[in-house]
Amino acid sequence: MNKRERISQWLTEATGEDVKPHQADVEKHPYYRAFFRCWNEQRYYEAHDVLEQLWLNTKSPDGNFFKGLIQAAGAFVHLQKHFEYPSHVKHSRRLSPAVRLFRLAQRNLASFAPWHHGLDVAALCQLLSRYGDEIIVSDYTINPWSPETAPELQLR
Repeated sequence: MNKRERISQWLTEATGEDVKPHQADVEKHPYYRAFFRCWNEQRYYEAHDVLEQLWLNTKSPDGNFFKGLIQAAGAFVHLQKHFEYPSHVKHSRRLSPAVRLFRLAQRNLASFAPWHHGLDVAALCQLLSRYGDEIIVSDYTINPWSPETAPELQLR
Protein backbone atom coordinates (compact mmCIF):
# COMPACT_ATOMS: atom_id res chain seq x y z
CA MET A 1 0.00 0.00 0.00
CA ASN A 2 1.51 3.36 -1.00
CA LYS A 3 1.38 6.56 1.03
CA ARG A 4 -1.64 7.96 -0.83
CA GLU A 5 -3.59 4.73 -0.29
CA ARG A 6 -2.68 4.75 3.43
CA ILE A 7 -3.84 8.34 3.78
CA SER A 8 -7.09 7.60 1.93
CA GLN A 9 -7.70 4.61 4.17
CA TRP A 10 -6.94 6.68 7.27
CA LEU A 11 -9.36 9.40 6.11
CA THR A 12 -12.11 6.88 5.43
CA GLU A 13 -11.67 5.42 8.92
CA ALA A 14 -11.44 8.85 10.58
CA THR A 15 -14.40 10.45 8.82
CA GLY A 16 -16.58 7.53 7.84
CA GLU A 17 -16.73 9.03 4.34
CA ASP A 18 -15.80 7.29 1.14
CA VAL A 19 -12.70 9.21 0.07
CA LYS A 20 -12.73 10.30 -3.54
CA PRO A 21 -9.21 11.62 -4.10
CA HIS A 22 -10.13 13.00 -7.53
CA GLN A 23 -12.80 15.39 -6.22
CA ALA A 24 -12.65 18.46 -8.49
CA ASP A 25 -13.97 21.06 -6.02
CA VAL A 26 -11.02 21.91 -3.76
CA GLU A 27 -13.20 23.13 -0.88
CA LYS A 28 -14.98 19.76 -0.82
CA HIS A 29 -11.87 17.67 -1.44
CA PRO A 30 -11.36 15.20 1.42
CA TYR A 31 -7.62 15.92 1.62
CA TYR A 32 -8.21 19.67 1.80
CA ARG A 33 -10.83 19.34 4.53
CA ALA A 34 -8.66 16.83 6.41
CA PHE A 35 -5.79 19.32 6.43
CA PHE A 36 -7.88 21.73 8.52
CA ARG A 37 -9.21 18.99 10.75
CA CYS A 38 -5.66 17.78 11.50
CA TRP A 39 -4.41 21.35 11.96
CA ASN A 40 -7.13 22.15 14.48
CA GLU A 41 -6.36 18.93 16.36
CA GLN A 42 -2.69 20.07 16.52
CA ARG A 43 -1.67 17.19 14.29
CA TYR A 44 0.50 19.34 12.06
CA TYR A 45 2.61 16.53 10.65
CA GLU A 46 -0.51 14.69 9.50
CA ALA A 47 -1.94 17.95 8.12
CA HIS A 48 1.23 18.37 6.09
CA ASP A 49 1.09 14.76 4.86
CA VAL A 50 -2.55 14.77 3.84
CA LEU A 51 -2.40 18.05 1.91
CA GLU A 52 0.84 17.00 0.25
CA GLN A 53 -1.17 14.27 -1.46
CA LEU A 54 -3.47 16.88 -3.01
CA TRP A 55 -0.56 19.15 -3.97
CA LEU A 56 1.53 16.41 -5.57
CA ASN A 57 -1.36 14.87 -7.47
CA THR A 58 -3.14 17.98 -8.72
CA LYS A 59 -2.01 20.08 -11.61
CA SER A 60 -3.62 23.45 -10.97
CA PRO A 61 -2.82 27.09 -10.38
CA ASP A 62 -3.25 26.29 -6.66
CA GLY A 63 0.19 24.67 -6.38
CA ASN A 64 1.75 27.54 -4.41
CA PHE A 65 -1.36 27.79 -2.23
CA PHE A 66 -1.07 24.13 -1.23
CA LYS A 67 2.70 24.45 -0.82
CA GLY A 68 2.24 27.46 1.47
CA LEU A 69 -0.24 25.60 3.67
CA ILE A 70 2.11 22.62 3.84
CA GLN A 71 5.00 24.90 4.81
CA ALA A 72 2.88 26.55 7.49
CA ALA A 73 2.04 23.13 8.95
CA GLY A 74 5.72 22.22 8.80
CA ALA A 75 6.62 25.34 10.76
CA PHE A 76 4.15 24.36 13.46
CA VAL A 77 5.63 20.85 13.56
CA HIS A 78 8.92 22.53 14.49
CA LEU A 79 7.29 24.64 17.19
CA GLN A 80 5.38 21.71 18.61
CA LYS A 81 8.48 19.49 18.78
CA HIS A 82 10.45 22.34 20.38
CA PHE A 83 7.70 22.83 22.96
CA GLU A 84 7.52 19.11 23.77
CA TYR A 85 11.29 18.56 23.94
CA PRO A 86 12.97 21.93 24.62
CA SER A 87 16.27 20.46 25.83
CA HIS A 88 16.55 17.70 23.22
CA VAL A 89 19.65 18.03 21.03
CA LYS A 90 17.66 18.14 17.77
CA HIS A 91 14.35 19.63 18.87
CA SER A 92 15.93 22.49 20.80
CA ARG A 93 17.17 23.91 17.48
CA ARG A 94 13.82 24.02 15.69
CA LEU A 95 12.95 27.72 16.07
CA SER A 96 15.14 28.93 13.21
CA PRO A 97 13.75 26.39 10.69
CA ALA A 98 10.25 27.31 11.84
CA VAL A 99 10.87 30.98 11.01
CA ARG A 100 12.23 30.04 7.58
CA LEU A 101 9.10 28.00 6.88
CA PHE A 102 6.84 30.80 8.13
CA ARG A 103 8.48 33.17 5.65
CA LEU A 104 8.31 30.69 2.76
CA ALA A 105 4.67 29.95 3.52
CA GLN A 106 3.83 33.67 3.55
CA ARG A 107 5.51 34.17 0.17
CA ASN A 108 3.62 31.25 -1.35
CA LEU A 109 0.27 32.26 0.14
CA ALA A 110 0.38 36.05 -0.31
CA SER A 111 -0.85 36.12 -3.90
CA PHE A 112 -3.99 34.20 -2.87
CA ALA A 113 -5.09 36.80 -0.30
CA PRO A 114 -7.48 37.94 0.91
CA TRP A 115 -9.56 34.75 0.54
CA HIS A 116 -8.99 31.53 -1.37
CA HIS A 117 -10.91 28.26 -1.28
CA GLY A 118 -12.85 29.37 1.79
CA LEU A 119 -9.74 30.32 3.78
CA ASP A 120 -8.92 33.80 5.06
CA VAL A 121 -5.43 33.79 3.58
CA ALA A 122 -4.71 37.37 4.67
CA ALA A 123 -5.38 36.46 8.31
CA LEU A 124 -3.25 33.32 8.02
CA CYS A 125 -0.35 35.34 6.58
CA GLN A 126 -0.66 37.78 9.51
CA LEU A 127 -0.62 34.85 11.93
CA LEU A 128 2.50 33.37 10.32
CA SER A 129 4.20 36.76 10.37
CA ARG A 130 3.35 37.27 14.04
CA TYR A 131 4.74 33.89 15.08
CA GLY A 132 7.93 34.38 13.06
CA ASP A 133 8.42 37.92 14.38
CA GLU A 134 7.95 36.81 18.00
CA ILE A 135 10.68 34.21 17.60
CA ILE A 136 13.06 36.66 15.93
CA VAL A 137 12.46 39.39 18.55
CA SER A 138 13.32 36.84 21.27
CA ASP A 139 16.59 36.14 19.45
CA TYR A 140 15.35 32.61 18.77
CA THR A 141 14.96 31.79 22.46
CA ILE A 142 11.18 31.87 22.98
CA ASN A 143 8.67 29.55 21.35
CA PRO A 144 5.30 31.34 21.10
CA TRP A 145 3.38 28.09 20.52
CA SER A 146 1.67 26.05 23.20
CA PRO A 147 -1.18 23.56 23.09
CA GLU A 148 -3.41 26.03 24.94
CA THR A 149 -2.80 28.91 22.53
CA ALA A 150 -2.44 26.94 19.28
CA PRO A 151 -4.15 28.72 16.39
CA GLU A 152 -7.11 27.17 14.63
CA LEU A 153 -8.01 27.62 10.99
CA GLN A 154 -11.62 27.83 9.86
CA LEU A 155 -13.11 27.58 6.41
CA ARG A 156 -16.09 29.74 5.63
